[in-house]
Amino acid sequence: MESDHTSFPKGFVWGAATSSYQVEGATSEDGRSEGIWDRFCKIPGAVRNGESGEVACDFFHRYPDDVRLMQELGVDAFRFSVSWPRILPDGRGRIEPRGLDFYDRLVDELLAAEIRPFLNLYHWDLPQTLEDEGGWPARATAEAFVELAEAVAARLGDRVRDWSTHNEPWCAAWLGYGLGVHAPGRKSRADAVAASHHLLLSHGWAVEAIRREARDPQVGVIIDAWPAYPASDDPADAAAARAVDAVRNRFFFEGALRGSYPEEALEVLAPIEPPVREGDMAALAPRLDWVGVNNYSRTLVRADPGGGEPLEVRAPEGRLTEMGWEVYPEALYELLTRVHREYAPAALYVTENGAAFGDVRSHDGRVRDPERTEYLADNLDGVARAIGEGVPVRGYFVWSLLDNFEWSLGYGRRFGLVYVDYPTLERVPKDSFFWYQGLIEANRPASR
Repeated sequence: MESDHTSFPKGFVWGAATSSYQVEGATSEDGRSEGIWDRFCKIPGAVRNGESGEVACDFFHRYPDDVRLMQELGVDAFRFSVSWPRILPDGRGRIEPRGLDFYDRLVDELLAAEIRPFLNLYHWDLPQTLEDEGGWPARATAEAFVELAEAVAARLGDRVRDWSTHNEPWCAAWLGYGLGVHAPGRKSRADAVAASHHLLLSHGWAVEAIRREARDPQVGVIIDAWPAYPASDDPADAAAARAVDAVRNRFFFEGALRGSYPEEALEVLAPIEPPVREGDMAALAPRLDWVGVNNYSRTLVRADPGGGEPLEVRAPEGRLTEMGWEVYPEALYELLTRVHREYAPAALYVTENGAAFGDVRSHDGRVRDPERTEYLADNLDGVARAIGEGVPVRGYFVWSLLDNFEWSLGYGRRFGLVYVDYPTLERVPKDSFFWYQGLIEANRPASR
Protein backbone atom coordinates (compact mmCIF):
# COMPACT_ATOMS: atom_id res chain seq x y z
CA MET A 1 0.00 0.00 0.00
CA GLU A 2 1.42 3.40 -0.93
CA SER A 3 1.56 6.03 1.79
CA ASP A 4 -0.41 9.24 1.29
CA HIS A 5 2.46 11.70 0.94
CA THR A 6 0.20 14.72 1.36
CA SER A 7 -0.86 13.69 4.89
CA PHE A 8 2.42 14.45 6.63
CA PRO A 9 2.53 18.02 7.91
CA LYS A 10 5.23 20.59 7.49
CA GLY A 11 8.03 19.97 9.96
CA PHE A 12 7.30 16.26 10.33
CA VAL A 13 10.49 14.58 11.54
CA TRP A 14 11.74 11.59 9.56
CA GLY A 15 14.22 9.52 11.50
CA ALA A 16 15.94 6.24 12.21
CA ALA A 17 16.93 4.67 15.52
CA THR A 18 19.57 2.47 17.17
CA SER A 19 20.71 1.73 20.74
CA SER A 20 24.13 1.71 22.38
CA TYR A 21 24.71 -1.97 23.17
CA GLN A 22 23.17 -3.13 19.91
CA VAL A 23 25.51 -1.20 17.62
CA GLU A 24 28.51 0.33 19.38
CA GLY A 25 30.86 -2.55 20.18
CA ALA A 26 34.10 -1.41 21.85
CA THR A 27 32.81 -2.81 25.12
CA SER A 28 36.16 -2.57 26.89
CA GLU A 29 37.56 0.61 25.34
CA ASP A 30 38.10 4.04 26.87
CA GLY A 31 37.27 2.96 30.40
CA ARG A 32 33.90 1.37 29.75
CA SER A 33 33.00 -1.11 32.49
CA GLU A 34 31.01 -4.33 32.29
CA GLY A 35 27.28 -3.97 31.73
CA ILE A 36 24.49 -6.41 32.44
CA TRP A 37 24.38 -7.51 28.81
CA ASP A 38 28.11 -8.23 28.76
CA ARG A 39 27.57 -10.53 31.74
CA PHE A 40 24.31 -12.05 30.46
CA CYS A 41 25.86 -12.95 27.11
CA LYS A 42 28.36 -15.17 28.94
CA ILE A 43 25.63 -17.35 30.47
CA PRO A 44 25.45 -20.61 28.48
CA GLY A 45 22.24 -20.74 26.49
CA ALA A 46 21.15 -17.18 27.32
CA VAL A 47 21.92 -15.74 23.88
CA ARG A 48 21.74 -17.44 20.50
CA ASN A 49 25.11 -19.00 19.61
CA GLY A 50 26.73 -17.33 22.62
CA GLU A 51 26.88 -14.06 20.67
CA SER A 52 27.39 -10.66 22.27
CA GLY A 53 27.68 -6.96 21.57
CA GLU A 54 31.46 -6.97 21.96
CA VAL A 55 31.87 -5.86 18.34
CA ALA A 56 28.25 -5.45 17.21
CA CYS A 57 28.28 -3.03 14.24
CA ASP A 58 31.44 -1.29 15.48
CA PHE A 59 29.51 1.98 15.44
CA PHE A 60 31.94 3.29 18.08
CA HIS A 61 34.65 3.46 15.42
CA ARG A 62 32.57 3.70 12.25
CA TYR A 63 30.03 6.36 13.24
CA PRO A 64 31.31 8.97 10.73
CA ASP A 65 30.56 6.57 7.88
CA ASP A 66 27.19 5.73 9.39
CA VAL A 67 26.31 9.40 9.69
CA ARG A 68 27.11 9.74 5.99
CA LEU A 69 24.69 6.85 5.38
CA MET A 70 22.06 8.82 7.32
CA GLN A 71 22.73 11.79 5.10
CA GLU A 72 22.26 9.63 2.02
CA LEU A 73 19.03 8.29 3.49
CA GLY A 74 17.86 11.85 4.04
CA VAL A 75 16.68 11.56 7.64
CA ASP A 76 16.05 14.67 9.71
CA ALA A 77 16.90 12.97 13.01
CA PHE A 78 18.78 10.08 14.57
CA ARG A 79 17.62 8.45 17.79
CA PHE A 80 20.42 6.82 19.80
CA SER A 81 21.08 5.86 23.41
CA VAL A 82 24.11 6.33 25.62
CA SER A 83 25.99 3.54 27.38
CA TRP A 84 25.78 4.02 31.14
CA PRO A 85 28.91 1.84 31.76
CA ARG A 86 30.82 4.03 29.30
CA ILE A 87 30.01 7.24 31.19
CA LEU A 88 29.80 6.15 34.84
CA PRO A 89 31.84 2.93 35.04
CA ASP A 90 30.97 2.46 38.70
CA GLY A 91 27.31 3.26 38.08
CA ARG A 92 27.60 6.50 40.03
CA GLY A 93 30.24 8.93 41.22
CA ARG A 94 33.31 8.98 38.99
CA ILE A 95 32.63 10.22 35.45
CA GLU A 96 34.71 8.73 32.64
CA PRO A 97 35.48 11.72 30.37
CA ARG A 98 36.40 9.49 27.42
CA GLY A 99 32.90 8.06 27.45
CA LEU A 100 31.32 11.48 27.22
CA ASP A 101 33.91 12.43 24.59
CA PHE A 102 32.54 9.75 22.27
CA TYR A 103 28.98 11.09 22.44
CA ASP A 104 30.35 14.62 22.14
CA ARG A 105 31.98 13.67 18.83
CA LEU A 106 28.84 11.85 17.66
CA VAL A 107 26.59 14.83 18.39
CA ASP A 108 28.94 17.19 16.59
CA GLU A 109 29.07 14.85 13.59
CA LEU A 110 25.27 14.69 13.46
CA LEU A 111 24.85 18.44 13.73
CA ALA A 112 27.46 19.03 11.03
CA ALA A 113 25.37 16.75 8.80
CA GLU A 114 22.21 18.72 9.75
CA ILE A 115 20.77 15.68 11.52
CA ARG A 116 18.93 16.30 14.77
CA PRO A 117 20.14 14.15 17.70
CA PHE A 118 17.39 12.50 19.77
CA LEU A 119 19.24 11.24 22.84
CA ASN A 120 17.82 8.44 24.98
CA LEU A 121 19.46 7.90 28.36
CA TYR A 122 18.59 4.26 28.99
CA HIS A 123 18.15 1.42 26.53
CA TRP A 124 18.87 -1.46 28.96
CA ASP A 125 22.63 -0.80 29.31
CA LEU A 126 22.90 -1.00 33.11
CA PRO A 127 26.38 -1.17 34.71
CA GLN A 128 26.94 -4.61 36.23
CA THR A 129 28.13 -3.01 39.44
CA LEU A 130 24.64 -1.59 40.02
CA GLU A 131 23.07 -4.94 39.25
CA ASP A 132 25.35 -6.52 41.82
CA GLU A 133 23.96 -4.02 44.33
CA GLY A 134 20.36 -4.93 43.52
CA GLY A 135 19.65 -3.60 40.03
CA TRP A 136 16.37 -1.93 39.15
CA PRO A 137 14.42 -3.62 41.97
CA ALA A 138 16.59 -1.50 44.31
CA ARG A 139 15.68 2.15 44.83
CA ALA A 140 19.37 3.10 44.80
CA THR A 141 19.52 2.38 41.05
CA ALA A 142 16.84 5.00 40.43
CA GLU A 143 18.90 7.46 42.45
CA ALA A 144 22.05 6.60 40.48
CA PHE A 145 20.18 7.18 37.20
CA VAL A 146 19.83 10.83 38.13
CA GLU A 147 23.61 11.11 38.14
CA LEU A 148 23.71 9.73 34.60
CA ALA A 149 21.10 12.27 33.49
CA GLU A 150 23.02 15.11 35.10
CA ALA A 151 26.37 14.09 33.61
CA VAL A 152 25.07 13.68 30.06
CA ALA A 153 22.85 16.76 30.08
CA ALA A 154 25.63 18.93 31.53
CA ARG A 155 28.01 17.86 28.75
CA LEU A 156 25.66 17.71 25.75
CA GLY A 157 22.75 19.92 26.77
CA ASP A 158 24.14 22.92 24.93
CA ARG A 159 23.64 21.10 21.60
CA VAL A 160 21.11 18.31 22.15
CA ARG A 161 17.57 19.59 22.42
CA ASP A 162 15.55 16.36 22.21
CA TRP A 163 15.82 14.01 25.19
CA SER A 164 14.13 10.88 26.46
CA THR A 165 14.72 9.16 29.76
CA HIS A 166 13.82 5.49 29.24
CA ASN A 167 13.18 3.27 26.28
CA GLU A 168 10.58 0.54 26.88
CA PRO A 169 10.46 0.31 30.67
CA TRP A 170 8.13 -2.72 30.47
CA CYS A 171 10.84 -4.67 28.65
CA ALA A 172 13.56 -3.59 31.06
CA ALA A 173 11.44 -4.64 34.05
CA TRP A 174 9.58 -7.72 32.90
CA LEU A 175 11.89 -9.31 30.31
CA GLY A 176 14.93 -8.72 32.52
CA TYR A 177 13.57 -9.32 36.00
CA GLY A 178 10.26 -11.15 35.60
CA LEU A 179 10.68 -13.57 32.71
CA GLY A 180 14.46 -13.86 32.66
CA VAL A 181 14.82 -13.78 28.87
CA HIS A 182 16.80 -10.53 28.88
CA ALA A 183 19.65 -9.32 31.06
CA PRO A 184 20.11 -9.72 33.95
CA GLY A 185 18.06 -12.90 33.61
CA ARG A 186 16.07 -12.87 36.86
CA LYS A 187 12.71 -14.63 37.14
CA SER A 188 10.85 -12.91 39.94
CA ARG A 189 7.44 -11.28 39.67
CA ALA A 190 8.19 -9.20 42.76
CA ASP A 191 11.47 -7.99 41.25
CA ALA A 192 9.67 -7.04 38.02
CA VAL A 193 7.06 -5.01 39.88
CA ALA A 194 9.71 -3.23 41.95
CA ALA A 195 11.80 -2.59 38.85
CA SER A 196 8.77 -1.15 37.03
CA HIS A 197 8.19 1.37 39.81
CA HIS A 198 11.84 2.36 40.11
CA LEU A 199 12.21 2.78 36.35
CA LEU A 200 9.24 5.16 36.32
CA LEU A 201 10.44 6.95 39.45
CA SER A 202 13.89 7.43 37.95
CA HIS A 203 12.23 8.80 34.82
CA GLY A 204 10.46 11.46 36.84
CA TRP A 205 13.61 12.45 38.69
CA ALA A 206 15.71 12.45 35.50
CA VAL A 207 13.31 14.76 33.66
CA GLU A 208 13.92 17.40 36.32
CA ALA A 209 17.68 16.81 36.16
CA ILE A 210 17.71 17.29 32.38
CA ARG A 211 15.71 20.50 32.70
CA ARG A 212 18.25 21.80 35.25
CA GLU A 213 21.31 20.98 33.19
CA ALA A 214 20.34 21.35 29.51
CA ARG A 215 19.46 24.45 27.54
CA ASP A 216 15.77 24.61 26.57
CA PRO A 217 15.35 20.82 26.37
CA GLN A 218 12.36 18.99 24.94
CA VAL A 219 11.97 15.97 27.19
CA GLY A 220 9.93 12.81 26.80
CA VAL A 221 9.73 9.12 27.63
CA ILE A 222 9.43 6.14 25.27
CA ILE A 223 6.84 3.49 26.07
CA ASP A 224 6.38 0.30 24.09
CA ALA A 225 2.75 -0.70 23.80
CA TRP A 226 1.07 -3.57 22.04
CA PRO A 227 -2.71 -3.24 21.94
CA ALA A 228 -4.29 -6.31 23.57
CA TYR A 229 -7.20 -7.97 21.76
CA PRO A 230 -9.37 -10.85 22.99
CA ALA A 231 -8.95 -13.97 20.87
CA SER A 232 -12.74 -14.52 20.75
CA ASP A 233 -16.08 -13.09 21.83
CA ASP A 234 -15.88 -15.08 25.07
CA PRO A 235 -16.19 -12.66 28.05
CA ALA A 236 -13.34 -14.55 29.73
CA ASP A 237 -11.04 -13.68 26.81
CA ALA A 238 -12.13 -10.05 26.99
CA ALA A 239 -11.31 -9.95 30.71
CA ALA A 240 -7.94 -11.58 30.03
CA ALA A 241 -7.14 -8.94 27.37
CA ARG A 242 -8.04 -6.13 29.78
CA ALA A 243 -5.75 -7.63 32.41
CA VAL A 244 -2.85 -7.86 29.97
CA ASP A 245 -3.46 -4.30 28.80
CA ALA A 246 -3.51 -3.03 32.40
CA VAL A 247 -0.08 -4.46 33.25
CA ARG A 248 1.58 -4.28 29.82
CA ASN A 249 0.42 -0.84 28.74
CA ARG A 250 -1.64 1.21 31.18
CA PHE A 251 0.69 0.72 34.16
CA PHE A 252 3.43 2.61 32.32
CA PHE A 253 1.32 5.21 30.51
CA GLU A 254 -0.62 6.10 33.63
CA GLY A 255 2.46 6.01 35.82
CA ALA A 256 4.44 8.37 33.58
CA LEU A 257 1.57 10.57 32.44
CA ARG A 258 -0.84 10.62 35.40
CA GLY A 259 1.27 9.74 38.41
CA SER A 260 -0.95 6.81 39.30
CA TYR A 261 -1.21 3.07 38.72
CA PRO A 262 -4.44 1.58 37.36
CA GLU A 263 -6.44 -0.32 39.96
CA GLU A 264 -6.94 -3.19 37.52
CA ALA A 265 -3.17 -3.63 37.18
CA LEU A 266 -2.70 -3.60 40.95
CA GLU A 267 -5.43 -6.25 41.28
CA VAL A 268 -3.71 -8.45 38.69
CA LEU A 269 -0.33 -8.07 40.42
CA ALA A 270 -1.69 -8.60 43.97
CA PRO A 271 -0.53 -9.51 46.50
CA ILE A 272 2.69 -7.95 45.16
CA GLU A 273 2.61 -4.16 45.40
CA PRO A 274 4.97 -1.55 43.93
CA PRO A 275 7.37 -0.30 46.65
CA VAL A 276 5.88 3.19 46.76
CA ARG A 277 7.20 5.67 49.32
CA GLU A 278 5.78 9.01 50.30
CA GLY A 279 6.17 11.50 47.47
CA ASP A 280 6.88 8.89 44.81
CA MET A 281 3.62 9.15 42.92
CA ALA A 282 3.88 12.92 42.63
CA ALA A 283 7.39 12.47 41.18
CA LEU A 284 6.39 9.91 38.54
CA ALA A 285 4.66 12.27 36.15
CA PRO A 286 6.54 15.53 35.57
CA ARG A 287 5.55 17.78 32.70
CA LEU A 288 6.62 16.22 29.40
CA ASP A 289 7.09 17.88 26.04
CA TRP A 290 6.42 14.67 24.14
CA VAL A 291 5.75 10.96 24.44
CA GLY A 292 7.35 8.33 22.25
CA VAL A 293 5.56 5.12 21.38
CA ASN A 294 7.20 1.96 20.08
CA ASN A 295 4.97 -0.52 18.31
CA TYR A 296 5.48 -3.60 16.18
CA SER A 297 2.24 -5.57 16.41
CA ARG A 298 -0.66 -6.47 18.68
CA THR A 299 -1.17 -9.05 21.44
CA LEU A 300 -3.95 -11.60 20.96
CA VAL A 301 -5.11 -12.95 24.32
CA ARG A 302 -7.05 -15.99 25.47
CA ALA A 303 -8.06 -16.81 29.03
CA ASP A 304 -6.33 -19.82 30.53
CA PRO A 305 -8.97 -22.54 31.00
CA GLY A 306 -7.04 -23.65 34.08
CA GLY A 307 -7.32 -20.23 35.71
CA GLY A 308 -3.67 -19.29 35.27
CA GLU A 309 -2.05 -16.31 33.55
CA PRO A 310 -3.69 -15.09 30.31
CA LEU A 311 -2.33 -16.84 27.24
CA GLU A 312 -0.90 -15.05 24.22
CA VAL A 313 -1.97 -16.80 21.02
CA ARG A 314 -1.39 -16.32 17.31
CA ALA A 315 -3.98 -15.14 14.84
CA PRO A 316 -5.08 -18.14 12.76
CA GLU A 317 -4.37 -16.46 9.43
CA GLY A 318 -1.97 -13.65 10.29
CA ARG A 319 1.30 -13.10 8.42
CA LEU A 320 4.32 -13.25 10.69
CA THR A 321 7.67 -11.50 10.72
CA GLU A 322 10.89 -13.37 11.43
CA MET A 323 10.30 -12.58 15.12
CA GLY A 324 7.06 -14.55 15.01
CA TRP A 325 5.09 -11.32 15.42
CA GLU A 326 1.85 -10.85 13.52
CA VAL A 327 1.90 -8.22 10.77
CA TYR A 328 -0.93 -6.01 12.03
CA PRO A 329 -0.42 -2.37 10.98
CA GLU A 330 -3.77 -1.30 12.43
CA ALA A 331 -2.17 -1.61 15.88
CA LEU A 332 -0.01 1.50 15.45
CA TYR A 333 -2.96 3.62 14.31
CA GLU A 334 -5.07 2.41 17.23
CA LEU A 335 -2.25 3.03 19.69
CA LEU A 336 -1.67 6.60 18.52
CA THR A 337 -5.35 7.51 18.61
CA ARG A 338 -5.81 5.88 22.01
CA VAL A 339 -2.86 7.63 23.65
CA HIS A 340 -4.09 10.95 22.26
CA ARG A 341 -7.66 10.30 23.41
CA GLU A 342 -6.84 9.01 26.89
CA TYR A 343 -3.71 10.95 27.88
CA ALA A 344 -3.56 13.97 25.52
CA PRO A 345 0.23 14.43 25.45
CA ALA A 346 1.47 17.68 23.93
CA ALA A 347 3.18 15.77 21.12
CA LEU A 348 3.74 12.18 20.04
CA TYR A 349 6.58 10.52 18.16
CA VAL A 350 6.65 7.01 16.76
CA THR A 351 10.08 6.24 18.18
CA GLU A 352 10.32 2.63 16.93
CA ASN A 353 8.49 0.75 14.22
CA GLY A 354 9.90 -1.90 11.92
CA ALA A 355 10.13 -5.57 11.10
CA ALA A 356 12.67 -8.39 10.91
CA PHE A 357 12.74 -10.60 7.86
CA GLY A 358 15.19 -13.18 6.54
CA ASP A 359 17.28 -10.79 4.46
CA VAL A 360 20.00 -12.15 2.19
CA ARG A 361 22.30 -10.60 -0.40
CA SER A 362 21.58 -11.76 -3.92
CA HIS A 363 24.22 -12.49 -6.56
CA ASP A 364 24.18 -8.86 -7.69
CA GLY A 365 24.90 -7.63 -4.18
CA ARG A 366 21.44 -6.18 -3.56
CA VAL A 367 19.25 -6.93 -0.56
CA ARG A 368 15.66 -7.13 -1.73
CA ASP A 369 13.23 -6.83 1.17
CA PRO A 370 9.76 -6.08 -0.24
CA GLU A 371 8.09 -7.41 2.94
CA ARG A 372 9.76 -4.70 5.03
CA THR A 373 8.83 -1.97 2.58
CA GLU A 374 5.21 -3.11 2.63
CA TYR A 375 5.23 -3.29 6.44
CA LEU A 376 6.61 0.25 6.78
CA ALA A 377 4.26 1.66 4.16
CA ASP A 378 1.19 0.15 5.80
CA ASN A 379 2.22 1.38 9.24
CA LEU A 380 2.93 4.86 7.92
CA ASP A 381 -0.53 4.92 6.37
CA GLY A 382 -1.83 4.46 9.90
CA VAL A 383 0.33 7.34 11.12
CA ALA A 384 -1.02 9.55 8.35
CA ARG A 385 -4.61 8.59 9.25
CA ALA A 386 -4.00 9.44 12.90
CA ILE A 387 -2.54 12.84 11.96
CA GLY A 388 -5.54 13.47 9.73
CA GLU A 389 -7.77 12.88 12.74
CA GLY A 390 -5.96 15.44 14.85
CA VAL A 391 -3.40 13.29 16.67
CA PRO A 392 -0.25 15.42 17.19
CA VAL A 393 2.28 12.97 15.75
CA ARG A 394 5.44 15.00 15.12
CA GLY A 395 7.74 12.35 13.68
CA TYR A 396 8.53 8.74 12.86
CA PHE A 397 11.70 6.72 13.54
CA VAL A 398 12.17 3.45 11.73
CA TRP A 399 13.76 0.61 13.68
CA SER A 400 16.46 0.26 12.76
CA LEU A 401 19.06 2.13 10.77
CA LEU A 402 21.37 -0.92 10.85
CA ASP A 403 21.01 -4.62 11.32
CA ASN A 404 22.35 -5.15 14.84
CA PHE A 405 22.61 -7.30 17.95
CA GLU A 406 19.05 -8.38 18.67
CA TRP A 407 19.42 -9.13 22.38
CA SER A 408 18.83 -12.79 23.30
CA LEU A 409 18.46 -13.61 19.59
CA GLY A 410 22.01 -12.47 18.89
CA TYR A 411 22.58 -11.65 15.24
CA GLY A 412 19.83 -13.97 14.04
CA ARG A 413 17.26 -11.26 13.31
CA ARG A 414 17.67 -8.31 10.96
CA PHE A 415 15.60 -5.14 11.41
CA GLY A 416 17.83 -2.69 9.54
CA LEU A 417 17.32 -0.53 6.49
CA VAL A 418 21.03 -1.22 6.04
CA TYR A 419 22.33 -4.79 5.83
CA VAL A 420 25.41 -5.45 7.94
CA ASP A 421 27.72 -8.22 6.76
CA TYR A 422 28.93 -9.14 10.23
CA PRO A 423 32.22 -10.88 9.30
CA THR A 424 33.40 -7.80 7.38
CA LEU A 425 31.08 -5.14 8.89
CA GLU A 426 30.32 -3.92 5.36
CA ARG A 427 27.14 -1.82 5.14
CA VAL A 428 24.74 -2.52 2.25
CA PRO A 429 21.61 -0.36 1.92
CA LYS A 430 18.57 -2.58 1.34
CA ASP A 431 15.77 -1.85 -1.09
CA SER A 432 13.73 -0.55 1.87
CA PHE A 433 16.46 2.05 2.46
CA PHE A 434 15.89 3.48 -0.99
CA TRP A 435 12.10 3.31 -0.56
CA TYR A 436 12.32 5.27 2.70
CA GLN A 437 14.74 7.70 1.05
CA GLY A 438 12.19 8.30 -1.69
CA LEU A 439 9.36 8.75 0.78
CA ILE A 440 11.34 11.35 2.73
CA GLU A 441 12.28 13.15 -0.47
CA ALA A 442 8.67 13.15 -1.66
CA ASN A 443 7.67 14.83 1.60
CA ARG A 444 10.55 17.28 1.66
CA PRO A 445 8.77 20.19 -0.07
CA ALA A 446 5.93 19.95 2.45
CA SER A 447 8.09 19.47 5.52
CA ARG A 448 10.72 22.14 5.06
